Amino acid sequence: MASESTPPARRESVAAPLIELAGVSRRFEKKRDIAVKIAGALGLGVQEEIVQAVDQVDLVVREGEVVGLVGESGCGKSTLGRMAAGILPPSEGHIYYRERDISSLDKAEARAAALAVQMIFQDPFGSLNPRMRVKNIIGGAPVHHGLVRRSEVSRHVDDVMQRVGLDPAYKRRFPHQFSGGQRQRVGIARALAVNPRLIVCDEAVAALDVSIQAQILNLFMKLRRDLDLTYLFISHDLSVVQHLSDRVAIMYLGRIVEEGPAAELFAEPNHPYTIALLKEVPRLDVRRQEFAPIKGEIPSALNPPSGCHFHPRCPHATPKCRTETPELKEIAPGRRSACHLNAEL
Repeated sequence: MASESTPPARRESVAAPLIELAGVSRRFEKKRDIAVKIAGALGLGVQEEIVQAVDQVDLVVREGEVVGLVGESGCGKSTLGRMAAGILPPSEGHIYYRERDISSLDKAEARAAALAVQMIFQDPFGSLNPRMRVKNIIGGAPVHHGLVRRSEVSRHVDDVMQRVGLDPAYKRRFPHQFSGGQRQRVGIARALAVNPRLIVCDEAVAALDVSIQAQILNLFMKLRRDLDLTYLFISHDLSVVQHLSDRVAIMYLGRIVEEGPAAELFAEPNHPYTIALLKEVPRLDVRRQEFAPIKGEIPSALNPPSGCHFHPRCPHATPKCRTETPELKEIAPGRRSACHLNAEL
């Protein structure tokens, strides 16, 4: 947890959408080898293996806010983040940047939109080219896209490194010559070097020691204040998400099941999955806490359950939950939840 005791000021979600994902899905199909192709041609009933990583997701990230995206491992949140950042194309649906479909933008507009959304990855070492010096890792993209002249790139790299807390004297070093926390700062500097408006943070502190996590989280908060940045913060750590986020979306097996302002969602969760997640969070305000994990295993994305994906693990599941997919509907101003129980209540 960050060392600052006071969380960042919450912003009202009245700003215009910076990026919007509408009905977005992403499927991954396992490539068939020659034996499987021959078996299929002979009519032996070989089925294609398709992973539905993201399933009809609607998500809006507004200018200047921090949206936390939470879910268990394998729920599709990283895939969703990569689509938001333009790294993966959606199989279905549309992505809008400043209310314009990115598929309809001309070459110059598409380039500007791509630069405006950058991503910071979980592994601070695997995401950096081990054969490149830090000055090239940070300064390569600004020069390539014409944002900085070659004669000015050294000064630009120095400025960005200082902003993220790195000594510019280290810019000639290679990634393996830095600690894990320093490498993550290099990754942040690389993202900042092209002057983005939105940064997608994919488990950006999960691989770091707790003390280093606090430093990086405080850096994210400082950059937000100084540069008026917008974040899509992907994490499985609910305490971090609660501390940073203005709004939170809960994801389960490829679908958003609940969304709302962070304070309200953590105070009064609605969806059974959200309630179960919050019960698993360790707390210091009780002497004795009974740990109650969510029952059952998360189903495979190769063969997701029908109806509500959470129904095999939900203690309140009804026959309707097993057959009908619940819609993500408004349950209060700014709050949405996908649960049939809301209609019954």
